[in-house]
Amino acid sequence: MTTCLGDLDATFRALLEGRSGVGPLRCGDPEKLNVRNGYVITDAEPDAPHPADSPRLAARWLARTVADALADAGVDPARRRVAVVVGTGLRELRAVEQWYADGAELRLAQLHFAEAVRSVAPEVTEVHTLANACAASGYALALAADLLELGEADAVVAAGCDTMTESMLAMIGRVGTATADMVRPFDADRDGVLLGEGAVAVVLERADELRDGQRPLALLRGVGVGCDAHHETAPDPTGIVATIRDAHDRAGVTPDEIGLVVAHGTSTALNDPTEAAALLETFGADGPVVTGIKGAVGHTSGGAALMSLLIAVAAMDAGLVPPVVGLRMPIAEAEKLGLVYGEAVPTRARLAQVNAFGFGGVNAVTIVEACVGAPLGGPS
Repeated sequence: MTTCLGDLDATFRALLEGRSGVGPLRCGDPEKLNVRNGYVITDAEPDAPHPADSPRLAARWLARTVADALADAGVDPARRRVAVVVGTGLRELRAVEQWYADGAELRLAQLHFAEAVRSVAPEVTEVHTLANACAASGYALALAADLLELGEADAVVAAGCDTMTESMLAMIGRVGTATADMVRPFDADRDGVLLGEGAVAVVLERADELRDGQRPLALLRGVGVGCDAHHETAPDPTGIVATIRDAHDRAGVTPDEIGLVVAHGTSTALNDPTEAAALLETFGADGPVVTGIKGAVGHTSGGAALMSLLIAVAAMDAGLVPPVVGLRMPIAEAEKLGLVYGEAVPTRARLAQVNAFGFGGVNAVTIVEACVGAPLGGPS
């Protein structure tokens, strides 16, 4: 995993400490965009003409992350049938902007991620790219599980990636009533969302086909997906609840078994109260503890679902749930939720729910189970 805060270990440590990765933008004019800050990755190639904004960053982060995930899992695409499913909101839109504005080199094939993936894993059998908005990597995870279940692959990499673009920054600036300084999920003083960026990847294998001595990071119990088509941008609590219940049914769990929720939590006027209402309808006032990661890493679009998933696994492994960075006073609609803020809290949760919701009513909810003694660490 690659975020503005680093790899998985670094990101989880920052979350536990309540640190935010917010900083000045690297592209666009803040005055014209009405956006000054973002959650920017600053380790771009130093020899690029514009090191902080070099072309095709999303593909480069993705390739590195997929390679690391395969290495961590001990999966060799040259010896096994390995597919890759990538969830993204924007693909290589920033590269198109740079091609249009500055004449940066760009080939049509580079807009898709197959070329980037095959640069580090040429033997993979297939590469699929899904553009399901901010739930994209949750959908990628669901498709990856389906490919395994159908016997279409021996292992599947589910991934997500996006980089910041002027187009999306302009959209954020137009819909916001004020210039947000940071993302403050569920906070009474929140003033909108800010973009993050990065890449994330996990390797799925069938539990009954694990090799001797292999210990999984976690068990994927189920993914519920849905598109309620309620509105172009506004979320619908009915559609969200339906997707949560679908995820529970697929996972074979009941609400009282869930010990942790990693919320979508975008810090927007509509998402936060809607998500709070959906969680209260599902779990009631005595539900699980709830956290979220966007106050620390921003809204990472296509990678958001899988990044939240890995933080959920890290929290269960460490026995500590990180606080919602930026949350100081919860909105009235979320006062009865078990929101974690201020400092990390201990947990004995073994089942976690991860929410991811996108424009157009595109929803993905994942249920994951901790594996006692599973190895945690590395970038994937």
